[in-house]
Amino acid sequence: MKLAQSIKRGFTLIELLVVIGILAILLAITLIAINPQRQFQQANDTKRKSDVNTILNAVGQYAADHNGALPAGVTAVDQEVSTAGADICTELIPTYIAALPVDPTTGTGAPITTCPVDPATYVTGYNIVSVNNRVTVSAPDAQITTPITVTR
Repeated sequence: MKLAQSIKRGFTLIELLVVIGILAILLAITLIAINPQRQFQQANDTKRKSDVNTILNAVGQYAADHNGALPAGVTAVDQEVSTAGADICTELIPTYIAALPVDPTTGTGAPITTCPVDPATYVTGYNIVSVNNRVTVSAPDAQITTPITVTR
């Protein structure tokens, strides 16, 4: 006479806990490798680099059309591109640039497409200065590479 053996199939609690532990370790390693916060910072800095070049190109085109003269707001004093600082909006928009870009974290929101009249209306978060006929545009609030500057 054979004794009936019951065969139970499945995983033990220990096996399940080991698999969950291994998955948790792999997830932690993946999150550390990806680092979403750093990815956002790099994306913002890439936008800042593009914006700085865009502003500098527009100022260069303006100078080329005006026999080397820069927009009135560009001086030897480092100022923020805004209505309270270096107001270059009316000289550049829409002839040399479709919209004045703004910093993704410190600007006033959407790119400026029309020049405001109110002196506190827009703040781009970018600075501009002209020294010895060389124009420098910078993004002082860059998160990884501080500051981002381009000079021509």
